[in-house]
Parts: sequence; structure tokens; C-alpha cells
Amino acid sequence: MFVLGIDPGLSRCGYCCLDTDGRTHRTVALGVLTTPPSAPVPERLAELAGDIRALFDELRPQAVAVERVLFQVNVRTAISVGQASGLVLAEAAGRGCDVVEYSPNQVKGAVAGHGSADKDEVATMVQWLLGLSKPPHPADAADAAAIALCHVAIAGVGTTGRRASSSATSVRAGR
Repeated sequence: MFVLGIDPGLSRCGYCCLDTDGRTHRTVALGVLTTPPSAPVPERLAELAGDIRALFDELRPQAVAVERVLFQVNVRTAISVGQASGLVLAEAAGRGCDVVEYSPNQVKGAVAGHGSADKDEVATMVQWLLGLSKPPHPADAADAAAIALCHVAIAGVGTTGRRASSSATSVRAGR
């Protein structure tokens, strides 16, 4: 099963696609989609929407897990994260994917064993769980991988479902 984890953001939107049977996981794609902060928000949203569509076209996930925004000190950041999240949720639902949102504490608890883990601890656990040579970088990519792993742990993902195209087997470089 292909599970796509998304750490939504307008400036940096992390993504990780795992091919998993619930016990073993292969990283199919890992990276960050970016938009230029100097561009007007509508243009940035249009660019991000196109990048998200292309990601879905390439990877064809069955399940999409997104980090839910619960609290942000900066209202402007919270709004832009919410806008990016909305793009991902709409694209996933429109394609018939199973769509689930997880809180940051759920993600940290599933990956690191406790909801108060810091970003370095989460990245190190992602590295270990996925058998990577080093922790994913930047943090948005590591967070997206943690979100995908959280879904696998909580939802009890199995081996059923369609597979992504052969072009999706390499790690995407991101933009």
C-alpha cells in the first residue's frame, strides 16, 4: 500500500510516500515542495496546488495522512498552513484516497514513543524506522515521513491496494 504523509505549509510542504505492508516500509518519495515567499499568496497557492496534483499523479497513494494544525502562535503562519492543508485534503478526497489528519502529539507518540519529542528525536527515529543513512532533511521532509509512519502504526495498514507507477520508485528531489 502506498501511504503519502504530508506536513503542510505554503513556503515548505513536506511529503513522504511509503510502500508498506504494515511491517516493512520502503521510501518511495521524500522531499519538500516550496513556493517563493516574495510571490503573492494566490500565485503561491496555485503553484502548490499544481505541485500537489503532480505528486498525486506520480505516486497514486491509497492513503494520505496530513498533520492537523491545532495551535500556532503566529496567526499568519496558521492561516497559510491551513490553506496548504486544504489543498492537500481536497486533492486527496477528490481522488478517492483514504484521508486522515493526525495531531502533532499523535505523530510524535507513534514515532518516538512520547508526544513531547523534539524535531531531532523525531528525525532520528524516522531514520531508524526507515533504514535511512541519515535523518531526512529539511525538517519538513522528516515530519512528513513521521506522519506517514504514524498512519501506518495507527491505522494498521496492510498489503491490499493498487501500486504506484514504476516512475515513482525513485526518491523525488523536491523543488
